Amino acid sequence: MLASLTIRDVVLIERLTLSFRRGLCVLTGETGAGKSILLDALGLALGARAESGLVRHGAEQAAVTAEFELSGDHPALAILKEQGLDADDHLVVRRTVSADGRSRAWVNDQAVGVGLLKRLGEELVEVHGQFDTHGLLNPQTHRGVLDAYAGLDTLAAQVAAAHRAWRQVEEARANAAAEIARARSEEEYLRHAVAELDALAPKPGEEAELAETRAVLMHREKLVDGLNGAFAELSGERGAERSLSAAIRTLSRIADKAGGVLDPVIAALDRAASELAEATGALQAVSANVDMDPRALEKLEERLFALRAAARKHGVDVDALAALREDMAGRLLLIEDQGDLLTRLARESEQAREAYRKAAEALGGERRAAAARLDAAVATELPPLKLEKARFRTLVEPLDEAEWGPHGLDRIAFQVATNPGSPPGALNKIASGGELARFMLALKVVLAQTSTVGTLVFDEVDTGIGGAVAAAVGERLERLGHGLQVLVVTHSPQVAARGAIHLKVQKSVSGERVATSVAELDGDERREEIARMLSGATVTAEARAAATSLIAGRG
Repeated sequence: MLASLTIRDVVLIERLTLSFRRGLCVLTGETGAGKSILLDALGLALGARAESGLVRHGAEQAAVTAEFELSGDHPALAILKEQGLDADDHLVVRRTVSADGRSRAWVNDQAVGVGLLKRLGEELVEVHGQFDTHGLLNPQTHRGVLDAYAGLDTLAAQVAAAHRAWRQVEEARANAAAEIARARSEEEYLRHAVAELDALAPKPGEEAELAETRAVLMHREKLVDGLNGAFAELSGERGAERSLSAAIRTLSRIADKAGGVLDPVIAALDRAASELAEATGALQAVSANVDMDPRALEKLEERLFALRAAARKHGVDVDALAALREDMAGRLLLIEDQGDLLTRLARESEQAREAYRKAAEALGGERRAAAARLDAAVATELPPLKLEKARFRTLVEPLDEAEWGPHGLDRIAFQVATNPGSPPGALNKIASGGELARFMLALKVVLAQTSTVGTLVFDEVDTGIGGAVAAAVGERLERLGHGLQVLVVTHSPQVAARGAIHLKVQKSVSGERVATSVAELDGDERREEIARMLSGATVTAEARAAATSLIAGRG
């Protein structure tokens, strides 16, 4: 529900703050007073196109702030959460337009794009006038409106889930078929490549191991010479091993005469001899590994170069060859198993399609029954609105299978025929401006309990009517106001008398300054305004009496 609207420097409005309540709020005033400016300002706050012409002459920018009170399950809250914005039961949208036409927007004091503002606006306020093209005039909304009217949300969700399951199986089948076709086209190549890799038998980490060994073997002669020299120094006739042994023997012979001072020395020499023996053994092992068949280097390089050539051929690292072989072998298995796989997926797809079709047909049956009820309900609302010759029809027709979707098998459209014998057509293509607004009113009265939009705006819904028809329009607007917030711009006293809130828009001139203001009327002021609407410039006693009677006749 719209709680307040604050307007700054918009056309003729300098500063204005309006408070609103639930129920029917009527806006009256003489032609040119600025009633349309209020609607333009509200539209600006809700994402309508910004134009520099909205900025009051002499001002730097126009600004509009609209505050809304939301229920806990309002669709606007879901949009805010989706965008990561603060979301509670109090929503403030603000829009500015500078004199050069640049526009900025905020939601709860957080800067947003105008596109988001427009999305929110469509969930917050619905405007019905002679030129609006959204809401019920948008055929894309008709399916959802009918489903909400008939209480089919649960069944519609089941259909959407069944369609999603069908499409997932179809996607899996298409992917499998494409993969099989691709594999089949390269089957000969795959078999040859797998055979080559099987013969090569690559192992992860093998390249690094071979490269390390190759580096050793490439310096074999120098290593062998060095190792032999070191071994001679350690174990030869004049080597360290013989010298240590001689030293230990010499000291051992005189140790008993040294009073124990040589014991640590002999122990250290024993340890050195042990370490030396271990080092000599390790040296012999290294020598044995290096001093191998001279053809070993040649064989190793053949293996290393074969691995690297295979890696280049397939465009992968050497360590990835083993995994590549497994992938290729898997694709060959897919070719061999293709018949069973595609048969199984085709069977699952047909089962999912049938489940979706049955659910969608059940939904379609409910929709056709609901369409008949909706048509009958709207038909009862048309004669009092001077549309007795018009016919409203909810078209529910089957879609081609290529058009089946999560919403079912049906195309749904609201159509009207305004004259007997004429074919029905789209609402905004058949009905004239005044008729269109009254059609929207009739529909909204019937659909009032299903609307998620809490604020309805009717712009001159009473154009071209008077008397009993105007009274019927007023009665229906008042009825809508019992459950929703309804704002109506009107020139009809019968409609104005029905309002729970009456705002008068007036224009004042001071020198060269023209300004629009708005006042809430009550009591005698309201009676006087309705009397003016009845009689014109000169308000008569008869007009005041008639105004009193109209006000007293409110439901």
